[in-house]
Amino acid sequence: MENLPAKQVFNLPKLKDIIDSDVMKLEEINDLNILLNQQPPDKWLKSHPYVKGLKYIPIERVEYLLTRLFFRWKVEIKNTQLIGNSVVVEVRLHYFNPVLNEWEWQDGVGASPLQTDSGAGSIEFNKLKSGAVMMAAPAAKSYAVKDAAEQIGAIFGKNLNRADKANYDSLADNPAIKTKEEKLTELFEQTNP
Repeated sequence: MENLPAKQVFNLPKLKDIIDSDVMKLEEINDLNILLNQQPPDKWLKSHPYVKGLKYIPIERVEYLLTRLFFRWKVEIKNTQLIGNSVVVEVRLHYFNPVLNEWEWQDGVGASPLQTDSGAGSIEFNKLKSGAVMMAAPAAKSYAVKDAAEQIGAIFGKNLNRADKANYDSLADNPAIKTKEEKLTELFEQTNP
């Protein structure tokens, strides 16, 4: 009997604490979703140099937003390969969700062509420019990071070039989020019929 572990003491939360924290967490998650799904300001956007009418957010803005919104983030390269004449990079973008206090992630993919001498075919590898891979690999990684970030929300460019855009304004009127008083009243009505 003397080898038994010491008795653990647990401080159980009070019912009101559980209800309050649950409501607050839902409200904070909802607020973060509303923020992440705002359309980016026009001044952040650039026009694609080769595709007419295509808008994009530059990687430096995406990286700034990741730092500003999540404080901590990192990129894990999952795979790099050559497909046709392009370097293709798959990444996992890890970011720290400040509301849930946990790490989350999104995967992304990006590609960038290898530059060849003028007039050369796209797969004439003996005509590659000397720095072709050195330029294409980081560009492909940047495209992959941007692709992953777009999945987090519209602020990162998710809906930029879509004809139909989802409207996230209704999140502000989410009926699933009740005030603390409404939740307490509902809970006590259920336990005291």
